[in-house]
Amino acid sequence: MEKLKLLVAEDHAIVREGIMGLLAGNPDFEVVGEAGDGVEALRLVDELAPDLLLMDLSMPNLDGLSATKQAKKKHPNLKVIILTIHDSEEYIYQVFKNGADGYVLKEAAYDELLAAIDAVKLGKKFLSPSVSGEVIKRYLDHPFTEANPMDTLTPKEKEVLVLITQGNSNKEMAEKMFVSVKTIEFHRMNIMKKLDIHNQAALIRFGINTGVVRS
Repeated sequence: MEKLKLLVAEDHAIVREGIMGLLAGNPDFEVVGEAGDGVEALRLVDELAPDLLLMDLSMPNLDGLSATKQAKKKHPNLKVIILTIHDSEEYIYQVFKNGADGYVLKEAAYDELLAAIDAVKLGKKFLSPSVSGEVIKRYLDHPFTEANPMDTLTPKEKEVLVLITQGNSNKEMAEKMFVSVKTIEFHRMNIMKKLDIHNQAALIRFGINTGVVRS
């Protein structure tokens, strides 16, 4: 039986080496590489073609969510299990929305990680049982479907998006909202990151297309 090729992406060397040590002792696995940040993880996915990527959620240079999204877009057959200390519903939603196959808390036992690997190998989603039962039930009843992108924005961010779509400058928006230009720039950055939009023209098109203002 061919071994499952694993890549471990974790920015803390001690944690990474501990995970690799546990996996290396399993005859069904072959740890083909390790990465200390999201950019390196993507490079090694291209270079080593692993079957499964164990990805830390919080990493330098490129966070685990963004790295997962890019890796899955380029390698749709790659399985990704997120390893994290976070157990909030919002993190869970974002992880699966960005294409991950599993969500395992770092406090979990090794057997739980093995269960996650077995599940995602079979094309199933895995959510750490130690996450609250109510959260699990909600997602079993309503799988991880695509949400309205506007729902990810805060009320202030939506207000800024409206003003941007209307053609206001940062200074004009700051005056209308009684905040600093720096605050407007911060909101703009968050909006573009959440919507995965990278320039002003695309942001205005999005605002028009979603009806925040009439063209």
